[in-house]
Amino acid sequence: MPADRVHLVRHGEVFNPRGVLYGRLPNFALSERGQQMAQLAAEEVNSQQRPVKALFVSPLQRTRESAKPFERAFGLTPLVDERLIEPFNVFEGMRVSLGQILIRPHLLFHFRKPSAPSWGEPYEQIVSRMRAVVAEAFDSVASGDVVLVSHQLPIWMLHSSVAGIKLPHNPSKRRCSLSSITSFEMQNGKLAEVSYLEPAKKLLEHATDEGAV
Repeated sequence: MPADRVHLVRHGEVFNPRGVLYGRLPNFALSERGQQMAQLAAEEVNSQQRPVKALFVSPLQRTRESAKPFERAFGLTPLVDERLIEPFNVFEGMRVSLGQILIRPHLLFHFRKPSAPSWGEPYEQIVSRMRAVVAEAFDSVASGDVVLVSHQLPIWMLHSSVAGIKLPHNPSKRRCSLSSITSFEMQNGKLAEVSYLEPAKKLLEHATDEGAV
């Protein structure tokens, strides 16, 4: 028998005083509030009294730090999986706003095909790697649940694919807040989303979330 449920957990708030798109850049750690968010996510999963048997994590610092509370709560050693990583993006390290684009008009070239998107990893490629890692997560244990700590866009792409939503989208409309938990089960041989939770909701009002692609 495969796992009962797979939980996709987004990382907590990142310390990003310059407000840049950090993407895959190194040395972007959780803020103090982000650490609190990650703790709340682990407490939420633990409160469900569902045994978590395996923990997978993106290789980036913010996700590895967000996995720490799950390590402590369930006594697990995380397995790093590159397929859970943030998509690459040509704007990494930059502050991207209308004002920045107006003073650097060459940036407009990267918006030539938003449906791809032309500025980063293709949406279809993100879906493919996320579906693959989730499928392997289900098969990684004989029973119980599995937690995967990842990033906003990969989680949203998986949600969109499962829900039958078109992949091109407005990033501001993603339903995937900091330290949110999107849970999936296999039902009749197909992946199905069964739950979306925001355990850190009380901390979101004052949080900064502007570094995702």
